[in-house]
Amino acid sequence: MADGEGAVKIEEIHPKDFLWPFWPVVPIYPYGRRRTIRKEVIKDSIWTFDQLQGIFYVVVPIRMTVVKLEKGGLLVYAPVAPTAECIRLVNELVAEHGDVKYIILPTISGIEHKVFVGPFARCFINALVFVAPHQWSFPLNLPLSWLGLPGKRTQILPEDSHKAPFAEDFDYALLGPIELGPGRFAEVAFFHKRSHTLLLTDTIIAVPEDPPAIAQFDPYPLLFHAKDKASDRVADNQANRRKGWQRITLFALYFQPSVLKIPGFGEVFRDAWKAPERSRQAYFGLFPFKWERNWMRSFAALRGDGRLFVAPILQTLILNRAPRETINWADKVASWDFQWIIPCHFDAPIKAEPRQFRQAFSFLEKQPAFTAGLFNSNSYPLPEDDFKALRDIDAGLNRFGIVPHPREKV
Repeated sequence: MADGEGAVKIEEIHPKDFLWPFWPVVPIYPYGRRRTIRKEVIKDSIWTFDQLQGIFYVVVPIRMTVVKLEKGGLLVYAPVAPTAECIRLVNELVAEHGDVKYIILPTISGIEHKVFVGPFARCFINALVFVAPHQWSFPLNLPLSWLGLPGKRTQILPEDSHKAPFAEDFDYALLGPIELGPGRFAEVAFFHKRSHTLLLTDTIIAVPEDPPAIAQFDPYPLLFHAKDKASDRVADNQANRRKGWQRITLFALYFQPSVLKIPGFGEVFRDAWKAPERSRQAYFGLFPFKWERNWMRSFAALRGDGRLFVAPILQTLILNRAPRETINWADKVASWDFQWIIPCHFDAPIKAEPRQFRQAFSFLEKQPAFTAGLFNSNSYPLPEDDFKALRDIDAGLNRFGIVPHPREKV
């Protein structure tokens, strides 16, 4: 596996090269300006392309993975925004390793992934597009061609992975669809046999202690969340960037962890008048967050020793609607002999064994294997206190009949 920092390629480019004009379709930060970092994670074989996305400066990486095929050419898993910079970086690989042959949409619910597939495919007009089965759209369920995917080149991934044209290089397993009331959830895990690498979308993540390189092009979001109160002036140094990143991670994964309090509107507006910066960029001085002194314990529990885990929102609102189906899928994925995991968010690549992947789903079991000492000490459940906001959301959705009730653990 290539060295992470040494493989990052950051080049001087024209500002127009990272413009994304279609950002109003999904209007989230950084809106129309998206940088891309390409990283070679396995020499001459696998590359990741990181961009950034977020709301209210809660910014996390979103990642595309490009894999060289055994007989030449490239497969693209989960495209990101095809800015001029991104496409130039892909075309550098094309020049050396062959055309983009396949583009994979491995999810049916992640609009932050779906929105880029059509525009990306139009940049590589000879590539076939394969999408996870059971695609849907809201508020109307529209044909794929109406959603921007090229009609003549788009196919549904076969249920049997051996029937895919890239079966020589990959095996894959479909999770779902999991019915969620107004929509469905599904994910397709891809296993690259030659490199022993597992590609995932949303199900499994690990969080780094320090902010990823893509978040440090513009450190403003990191420093914004490093504040303790609206009146703070935060110096731009690595300690404050790390502090802001760790709080952003807690926001992104829990919405409101137990160590975060939201003050009343009156207090927020009074504090805004004391803010040293009241620009639009600074949300006019509004800072509706109050962190407890021991907030770092929540991040420490989340990170562990680089542990793998299922994102809390998936644990609380999605996968618990289909525990048996999820466990069966996790068992199949864990039967592959992978050594690395590349998810679409947070840290990557992650050095991991199949048993570590499998133990991350123990929250769906009545008698998790870690209680019997079968897994390492880093497999403990996430702190229940930090799930309170998500549990309240789940209870509200259930009360109004918006989503089905969770099923019993297996």
